[in-house]
Amino acid sequence: MDKTELMFKELTEAKGISGFEDEVADLMASYVSDVATVTHDNLGSLVAEKKGKSESPRVMIAGHMDEIGFMVKNVTKEGFIKFLPIGGWWGHVALAQRVLVRTRKGDYVGVIGSKAPHILKPDERKKVLEISDMYIDVGAAGKFDVKKSLGVRPGDPIVPISDFTMLGNKKTYAAKAWDDRIGVATVIDVLHKIGKTHPNTVYGVGTVQEEVGLRGARTSSNLVDPDVAFAVDVTIATDTPGCDGAGEDLGAGAGIMVLDGSAIPSRRLRDFVIDVAEKEKIPYVLTALSRGGTDSGTIQFNKSGVPCLTFVVPSRYIHAHVGIIHRKDYDSLVKLMTAVVKRLDAKTVRSFVRG
Repeated sequence: MDKTELMFKELTEAKGISGFEDEVADLMASYVSDVATVTHDNLGSLVAEKKGKSESPRVMIAGHMDEIGFMVKNVTKEGFIKFLPIGGWWGHVALAQRVLVRTRKGDYVGVIGSKAPHILKPDERKKVLEISDMYIDVGAAGKFDVKKSLGVRPGDPIVPISDFTMLGNKKTYAAKAWDDRIGVATVIDVLHKIGKTHPNTVYGVGTVQEEVGLRGARTSSNLVDPDVAFAVDVTIATDTPGCDGAGEDLGAGAGIMVLDGSAIPSRRLRDFVIDVAEKEKIPYVLTALSRGGTDSGTIQFNKSGVPCLTFVVPSRYIHAHVGIIHRKDYDSLVKLMTAVVKRLDAKTVRSFVRG
């Protein structure tokens, strides 16, 4: 593995569902503390300030640290764990997967189970199984007391288990939590690659609780008070069977979001970024997602408004235990964002708003 792949492995295998991002924050800090001053807001988002040649404009780049997961609801008298979804889950992709239940006594592997299909009624077989009908089996049997022996209690986080894997095509990677550790990785790389002469001050932010309502984006943008901002996230790859083939293919290049369910980007900022990509001959694709939001959806409302744009990397199988991305898309995105940030002087940023 090269340096980037090792970083991907560390970031994706870190455990950090919404509300429990400390492990990811510590890891992110270890990657950026040599080039930026690291602080945190009171909700837990990490803010890495990197001063350039000027105090302003203030450029915010946000990738959310949290991943989707689960939380313990209660333990049945037989020792099976009932659980709640944290973030968006579809029942089909959760069943039979391995998870890590994190308790005050340690971490314990469990398997998501349900009523066996062999004893389901015909009409039950046709339905998507609800999370509420599932449970987690951590080895309940006989007189083994799950609550007492393992320390399981309501509120304990439950994290999907899925190791980082390089696939047969060595430019493609499978892992959990690309949503949004790929954004965190982008923030890290851009902070390093912009050097020391950028005409602004850059704030690389790892936000918390994006998957449950863009919460960290609100508190961190209040702290940073940006003049211009970018969110970095994933989008749905459309190059698999059954998709509409809208152009979000793995390997197509950096994704520029023209619309998502939470934000319409600044058109002036969008056009500026497209011009940079074409001038630098960086592969890119324009993409849209009518459902779902990104941190831009909250950052744009800071004070009197912030010009925002979301960059994306296409991922197959988002909001599941494992997703797949392509290295070319990531490299193109880092190159484009680095080129954009280096051009964001005060005059340029003023041009994004009506004067």
